[in-house]
Amino acid sequence: MNFRDFYQPGKIDFSFETFPPKDEAGVTGLFEALKELAPFRPAFISVTYGAGGSTRDLTRDLAVRIHRELHLTTAFHFTCVGADRLAIRSYVEHLKKEGLNLIVALRGDPPKGETKFVKPADGFLYATELVRYLKEIDGFSIAVAGYPEGHVEAKSKKEDLIHLKEKVDSGADIVITQLFFDNADYFDFAARAKKIGITVPIIPGILPVLNLKQLTRITSMSGAKIPDDLRLELEACGEDNDKMREVGIRWATRQCRDLVDKGAPGIHFYILNRAYSTRRIIENLQK
Repeated sequence: MNFRDFYQPGKIDFSFETFPPKDEAGVTGLFEALKELAPFRPAFISVTYGAGGSTRDLTRDLAVRIHRELHLTTAFHFTCVGADRLAIRSYVEHLKKEGLNLIVALRGDPPKGETKFVKPADGFLYATELVRYLKEIDGFSIAVAGYPEGHVEAKSKKEDLIHLKEKVDSGADIVITQLFFDNADYFDFAARAKKIGITVPIIPGILPVLNLKQLTRITSMSGAKIPDDLRLELEACGEDNDKMREVGIRWATRQCRDLVDKGAPGIHFYILNRAYSTRRIIENLQK
């Protein structure tokens, strides 16, 4: 299976990103959410990898469970953090035996308490190196991350795009973008990527906003900007989280409709392990 197979002309596929819950109750809630979204026939479900590799085993086990029990195509995240070549090979080949060959390959964040990423012994410092190694193992299709507003550590958007080109040239099949709230950033990013020779599908990542507090926290880490109009709409809701959730649904619906109308190859939803907002958004798009 190859990520590129999902993105064909004249057809829009949705994918959903999840994270490993901390307990079994959280897993039950996630599975209920995925069952609610399953009728939309997602291209794949991706399972994230915790900061510093903190959920490595949880990611592996959850990805396998989703694939086995819900019969949904599942991708797993993998980062350079805390793993040498032998550990990487063992981990990904175990998942391949379980029928999972779709990998979202990332450098990852430094372990908790550290501010600088340090190369593991016999490991990798950059996602480009990880992609190249995974291609050597063979049998995997690889997605990498793209940053419409530039990576927070990059000196410039130009430098960041050069690094993305290196990841694609090393074997990535698609790019999934970091969340953004202004489509102009995505289309500018896609145009600049095409100009320097990146021809793989670039899938926009969309976060259905739940409330202003959550949005502020997430954007402080990702570097994404909050448009003034969105912030004002959320502030006007006061402390009413239900109203803020409706603002998030309307905003993301407008984003997605515009993205689809202007040729985006698909939509990758950051669902935060919940179904309601994403379901409403897709239903709006299908009207």
